[in-house]
Amino acid sequence: MELQTTIYLVVGLSFALYIGIAIWARAGSTSEFYAAGGNVHPVMNGMATAADWMSAASFISMAGLIANMGYGGGLFLMGWTGGYVLLAMLLAPYLRKFGKFTVPQFIGDRFYSKSASTVAVICLLTASITYIIGQMTGVGVAFSRFLGVSSEVGIYVGMGIVFLYAVFGGMKGITYTQVAQYIVLILAYTIPAIFISLQLTGMPLPQLGLGSNMAGTDVSLLARLDQVVTDLGFGQYTTTTAGSTLNMFVYTMSLMIGTAGLPHVIMRFFTVPSVAAARSSAGWALVFIAILYTTAPAVAAMAKLNLHGTVNTAVAKGGDLYATESSIVNEQRPDWMKRWEKTGLLKFEDKNGDGRIQYYNDATKNEAAKAKAAAAGWKGNELTVNADIIVLANPEIALLPNWVIALVAAGGLAAALSTAAGLLMAISSAVSHDLVKGVFAPNISEKGELMAGKISMAVAIVISGWLGLNPPGFAAGTVALAFGIAASSLFPAIMMGIFSKKMNKEGAIAGMLAGLAVTLFYVFAHKGIFFIKGTDFLPMIGGANSFFGITPEAFGAIGALVNFAVAFAVDKVTKEPPEHIQHMVEAVRIPRGSKAVDGAH
Repeated sequence: MELQTTIYLVVGLSFALYIGIAIWARAGSTSEFYAAGGNVHPVMNGMATAADWMSAASFISMAGLIANMGYGGGLFLMGWTGGYVLLAMLLAPYLRKFGKFTVPQFIGDRFYSKSASTVAVICLLTASITYIIGQMTGVGVAFSRFLGVSSEVGIYVGMGIVFLYAVFGGMKGITYTQVAQYIVLILAYTIPAIFISLQLTGMPLPQLGLGSNMAGTDVSLLARLDQVVTDLGFGQYTTTTAGSTLNMFVYTMSLMIGTAGLPHVIMRFFTVPSVAAARSSAGWALVFIAILYTTAPAVAAMAKLNLHGTVNTAVAKGGDLYATESSIVNEQRPDWMKRWEKTGLLKFEDKNGDGRIQYYNDATKNEAAKAKAAAAGWKGNELTVNADIIVLANPEIALLPNWVIALVAAGGLAAALSTAAGLLMAISSAVSHDLVKGVFAPNISEKGELMAGKISMAVAIVISGWLGLNPPGFAAGTVALAFGIAASSLFPAIMMGIFSKKMNKEGAIAGMLAGLAVTLFYVFAHKGIFFIKGTDFLPMIGGANSFFGITPEAFGAIGALVNFAVAFAVDKVTKEPPEHIQHMVEAVRIPRGSKAVDGAH
């Protein structure tokens, strides 16, 4: 069967499965719409949580980021997985015991203030809508390559699919759909990795293949990769870091606490019947997440080696498939390159007109690489590869069977759609449950609230689709901005709400606003946008990365510190919370049946 036909068949069957599940599990009450009735099995909830949490950024982009950054890309692994552990250990069980559907509802009740709830809704909507832009863009990328349509048409199709199973199914439909999506995406990620690991190292487990020797040689895979990239003028793959040590540390912390504060993941722990089940599902989710996250470093390294190997094979000498004269005769480039060129994510430009495509690091200080480039008539790098294609193109580069390539297409779409649905659910519940019912219409009927939830989700789909089609000027930093917003605004408020019974509403509100404001200012200033596109506000803050060399993607952790500092400062000069609120906070943290330690026990 032809490749395109196989892709249509596999992707079509996966979409039919998602829609069928949504029809079977459609929500009939607000409890089912917001929390799937609260009776999802912990193992199934663990799968759904993993699918919800592992977005297009994890499936499509993370291995590409690690491939481009090398060792420094490990901060994404540490930040995102560490953030999930933080969420599972410090937040999820207590929020589940508190028994509220949404994060704004928790903040509103804990800080006894509708104003606090409203501020939390604003933070949630800003983070979620920003994050969903990346998911819709990922859907467009996957569709444009694998279904042979434009990215715009791909986004429209993605909007329609999400509408069918999210609006009608609510959290109940989303939960069971995400279980199916997890199975699809994890098979799509691991099966190609196993094939490629066997090809390169003879080792079936990619996690072990990463540290093994190249097949038939006594040279390790990582040593060969280091040789290839350094000969092209790049830094060593195994030692390159992401800026300064301080920036790498702060970046990791920002991803960790941003992950822990993302509302669409927190909501998953309200779908199980008990606190014990919430803890159990958190553990299962970590197992399911680990399968992909331990595979990602191997996928990144092997994909980078395959990518360079493809280019270098055309000028290989003496049987060495990884000769480091990185150039290829334009007419000899393989079919997979021609297919990806159509998406615009891989570009060739023959700058010196010699009919060959040269690939070296423009900024290299490696004299040998410079000399090799000069001998080739170098006029600048002639190959541009978007990091987002690494995972999706890897099976094609390795010449794997058509059904594997089709499975990867379905997996990439499953990853993007599952997280988009979770984010839309968080947006819908924040609007219908926390704003409409909580502030504007407290006496609204259950049927009316359910309709408000569906309408708000439909509107959110339209807005997110429009943003995916017309990303704002800061689109390149949208994921970092989303994590920064969650880290600087929601995470500190949740932490203080659980672990500080003396924190009052004035402190929480002031902290959220301060953390959000300072983070938005720093990120927008670095993106050259502050309400006016193309306007550079960097002089206002002293130049790029002016705060101790910290990049805007890492600034969420600094915003969180500002949040904590402002909250505690305001708390000290304002009235402490009512007694019943303080007792409620203690009750949430103390297990049922425990006794006070008074010296007699």
